[in-house]
Amino acid sequence: MLSKKKAAKAVAPKKAVKKSALKAKPAATKKPAKAKKLLKAAEPAAAQAARLLSSETVFEGPLFRVQHDKLIEPGGKHSERDVIRHNGSVVILAVDRTKNKKNPWIVVERQYRHAANQFLWELPAGKLDPDEDPLEGAKRELAEETGYSAKKWRPLVEYYASPGFLGESMKVFVAEGLVAGDAHPEDDEDIDFRLVKLSDVLKMIEKGAIKDGKTLTSVLLYARINGSKRGK
Repeated sequence: MLSKKKAAKAVAPKKAVKKSALKAKPAATKKPAKAKKLLKAAEPAAAQAARLLSSETVFEGPLFRVQHDKLIEPGGKHSERDVIRHNGSVVILAVDRTKNKKNPWIVVERQYRHAANQFLWELPAGKLDPDEDPLEGAKRELAEETGYSAKKWRPLVEYYASPGFLGESMKVFVAEGLVAGDAHPEDDEDIDFRLVKLSDVLKMIEKGAIKDGKTLTSVLLYARINGSKRGK
């Protein structure tokens, strides 16, 4: 039988543990990168350029050529790449703000794309001729495909659609102050175009009705910059 002294010791409560001691220390995380540092890191530099050892044209067509390149990458790695070389393209976000500045009308096209095996909704766009000024090329393409000309032009963004193997740069321009005219597309183009409210284009994007990359990139960026919201 336990003595009273021992029994008291056996049932004595333990000292209370402070709540602060029970709190787990947060796991160490990396500080988020600042936009300025990311932009600086993305700036091209001569020291970051790859060293091209050889380049062979393995295919050449009317729109592009395919090069087989042997090179030393900026990090010192030897590699071989097949690259599609292209003069570059322009994309036109043609905007009619006369009726509603917050929800303008956008010129969109519908045409069959054999590579995608379906009809796609797209913004007007086209390839640049060799050494053609991008803005002049954008004006030419808008007139050819839609008949529209524009009083105001400004660049929106430049991007590479698939830089893993495609060297095509796509320069997007916003065209405002539209003036209607007669379209004169190329012989191999069958284009149906119309004006659609920006809010409706955004709805089409949300529902997956627009699958064209240049249209997704251009419209969403334009809407973000201008604070546009999807209409009800």
